[in-house]
Amino acid sequence: MTRPINAPDQTPAPAGSVPRALVWFRRELRVDDQAALYRALRAADQVFCVFVLDRDILDALPRSDRRVDFILRSLVELDTSLRALCPGGGLIVRHGRAAEEIPRLAAELEVQAVFCNHDDEPAALSRDAQVAEALASFACQLRTFKDHVVFERSEVLTGAGKPYGVFTPYKNAWLRQINDFYLRSYPVARHAAALAPTALARGVPSLAEIGFEPTDLSPHLGAGASGAEALFEEFLDRMDQYEASRNFPAVKGPSYLSLHLRFGTISIRRLAREAWQRAQGGDRGAEVWLSELIWRDFYHQVMHHHPHAMVRAFRPEYDAITWDSGPAADHLFEAWCEGRTGYPLVDAAMLQLNQSGYMHNRLRMVTACFLIKDLGIDWRRGEAYFAEKLLDFDLAANNGGWQWASSSGCDAQPYFRIFNPVTQSEKFDPEGKFIKRYLPQLAKLPPKLIHAPWLAKPLELEACRVVLGRDYPTPIVRHDEARAATLARYAVVKSRAIE
Repeated sequence: MTRPINAPDQTPAPAGSVPRALVWFRRELRVDDQAALYRALRAADQVFCVFVLDRDILDALPRSDRRVDFILRSLVELDTSLRALCPGGGLIVRHGRAAEEIPRLAAELEVQAVFCNHDDEPAALSRDAQVAEALASFACQLRTFKDHVVFERSEVLTGAGKPYGVFTPYKNAWLRQINDFYLRSYPVARHAAALAPTALARGVPSLAEIGFEPTDLSPHLGAGASGAEALFEEFLDRMDQYEASRNFPAVKGPSYLSLHLRFGTISIRRLAREAWQRAQGGDRGAEVWLSELIWRDFYHQVMHHHPHAMVRAFRPEYDAITWDSGPAADHLFEAWCEGRTGYPLVDAAMLQLNQSGYMHNRLRMVTACFLIKDLGIDWRRGEAYFAEKLLDFDLAANNGGWQWASSSGCDAQPYFRIFNPVTQSEKFDPEGKFIKRYLPQLAKLPPKLIHAPWLAKPLELEACRVVLGRDYPTPIVRHDEARAATLARYAVVKSRAIE
C-alpha cells in the first residue's frame, strides 16, 4: 500500500520548511490531533494561529443563532489551550471576510505559508481559491490537509477507479482499507515549542461585539474540546447498546457528538478508532455506530465528486418532478415548520428542532419524508430549513439525508417507499414519551390514542381533556391520499427511466 502523504508520522520536517507560518482554524476547533496545526508546527520555526468570524457566513444568519454562540464558547477554550502551550501566544480572532482577512494577516505577520484543513463545500473551495491567489501575490503558500473525515475525496474508489454511488459497497471498501495507520493521532503537544507569542491574540469577542444576541444554547451539549470529551466519555459506557437504542427518540441512544464533529472539537480519527477497535472485538453497537461515521465520509466524497448535488438532484431525472407551490403549499410548509401538522410524532420532532437546534436522526427521516411525500413540497425547502435550525448542520450530510428521503440521491430509499407517520410513531415511540415531552397537551392520551388522536372517539378525547382544533390540530393531510398523490407525482421519474 502506498503511504498517504497526509497521515501522522515521526519523520523529519518535510522539504519546503518555512521560517514563519499561520494556521487558519476553520472546521477543527481543537488543539489536540489537529492535522494542519501539526504540519505547521513541524514545518515552521514560528507558528501563529487565527480564526476568522467570516462575515460572508455570519451576516446571513439570525442574530440569535445558537451555532455562533457555540463557536465563540469553543474559541475561548481553544485560545486557552493555545496559551497553555505558549505563554504570550494564543488565538488571533478576526471579524470580517476571510478571503480578505487571511491574506491581510499573513502579510502583516510576514509568514511564508498558511496552513489549514480541507473544506470541500463549494463556497469554501471558492473562498480558498481566492485566498490562495491573494497569498501567491506576495509569495505565500496555502497548504491544506485532510482532517475532517477519515477517508476523503478519491481515497476510496471502486476497482475501476470511480467514486462510489451506493453506500454498502463503499462501506465494505472503507473497512477493507482502514487500519491503525489511518487512525493514528497527530501529536501536536510534542511540537508546541514552535508556537509563537503575539500581541495580536487579544482574546475572543463577545456575541454583542460581533452583532449577535445571547442564546439558549443547552449546557448539556457542552462546548469546546472539554464538552466533546465529556460527551464521548459518557457515550463509551453505552456504545454497546447503540444498535438497540438508536432509533427511539425517548431513549438516550445517540452519542450527541454530531455538533462536535461538525465544528471539530473532537477528532474523527479518535472516534472512529474507538469504534473500529471495539467492532473488531465483536461489539455490535460499536459496529453500527462506526457505520454512521462511514456514512459521513460517504456523503463528503459524494459532495467532492458531485458538487451539483448540493443544489440539484443527484439523479437528474428527479429534477423533472413538479412540486406543489403557491399559497396553499406555503401554508402547509409553515405548519410543518411550526409543528402544526396534526401528526404528533412529526410535530414533536419539529418542536424539538425549533426549541433546541437538535433533532433525533430517526425523526429527521420521518419529518423529511412527511414534507416531501405527504405534503408534496420540494425537498430543497426542507433542506434549507434544517440548514437554518440545526446546530450540527453540515452541508454534505444534510443534503445527503434530504436526497435520501426524496429518493433523488445516492443509495436513496425507493420513491415508492413512503413512511407512514403513524406507524413510525407506534414503532419508535410506542409509549408516546417523546411526543408528551414536546406536546404536553396530549399527555393524558394513552398510547393507543396518542399516535393518531383524530381516530379517537369523542368521549375518549373528552376524558383526556383534548379538543381537536383547539388543543391540537386535526391532520392537514390524509396520509393515504397523500401517498397516492406522491406515486402519481413520481411517475415522471419512472417514465423517464423507461425512455
